[in-house]
Amino acid sequence: MRAYSKFENFQSRMSRTFPPNLARIMLLGCAALWGGSYLFAKIALTSIPPYWLMFLRLAGSCLIMLALFRKPIVAVFHRSSIVPALVVGSTYFAMMALQTVGLQTIDPGRSSFLTAVYCVLTPLTAWIVLKHRPRVVNFIAAIICLVGVGFVALKPGTLSLSLSLGDWLTLGGAVLVAVNLIFLGIYAQRTNPIALTFLQFLVASVLFLLSALFFEPAPAASWLRPDVVGSFLYLMFGATTLAQIMQNIGLAHVPASSASIIMCTESLFAVGFSALFWGEGLTVASMVGFTLIFIAVLMSVVKRKTPRPGRSGGSERDLSKE
Repeated sequence: MRAYSKFENFQSRMSRTFPPNLARIMLLGCAALWGGSYLFAKIALTSIPPYWLMFLRLAGSCLIMLALFRKPIVAVFHRSSIVPALVVGSTYFAMMALQTVGLQTIDPGRSSFLTAVYCVLTPLTAWIVLKHRPRVVNFIAAIICLVGVGFVALKPGTLSLSLSLGDWLTLGGAVLVAVNLIFLGIYAQRTNPIALTFLQFLVASVLFLLSALFFEPAPAASWLRPDVVGSFLYLMFGATTLAQIMQNIGLAHVPASSASIIMCTESLFAVGFSALFWGEGLTVASMVGFTLIFIAVLMSVVKRKTPRPGRSGGSERDLSKE
């Protein structure tokens, strides 16, 4: 028997024996790693400019992915992959550029909740791009999310709204996250998802390198501060590589709707870490806003169950396109 067949048999046995609760814990760990990435990115940005930081992070991730998944990655290097690579890579570059530059001027927890708006925007973006009409609950979630952003924008002690440049950049990044996810979903139907992720990182890393060379100062000795190096290693190995592996394992053993709810806790982890270790101040208005945004996100990711014809039991069905 060939080695690949043995590997398939091993995967089949593992899928039958892997404890679902352990898979849920892994998804929660993935959310925690992603939540912590806002804090560590904020620390790294105290020395490393945003474009250089993203280039180093993505280039390192590409090397790790190439070492782990060389065969499926090499297989996609042909002419038909050029357009998908450019589309997902450029949209990923734009969204991460806006989010990372915005993070320079706002707190990590605030950044995470404003970024989470993409969960609400994705069904609406699919309506525009793919003509898939959202459910009524998606429109309600969008209204609740907009109110939540309004509370986040309230100035302390006043009833006036004020969103900083960093807030607007982060919200712009959230819009592009939704666009990027739509195209990832389209191209992943005919391209290996791991290889597509590699192409996305590769194109984005090249764009970040060019941007860094043209718009940011050259690398400096301050980049080697222990806290900066530690933050960068966390971003590359923890928030990118390890979190991705944990997510893939978890999604293979937990229903998508349950997994989505677990991974939504990313923003809760982010604001908790930021309050504890960065000293982010949380006003009553911002807490109300964060809560409303979180409720809107949950409404956007939860799918209702409908019974299959001819069966007494219920099964999960994605109604986001109906």
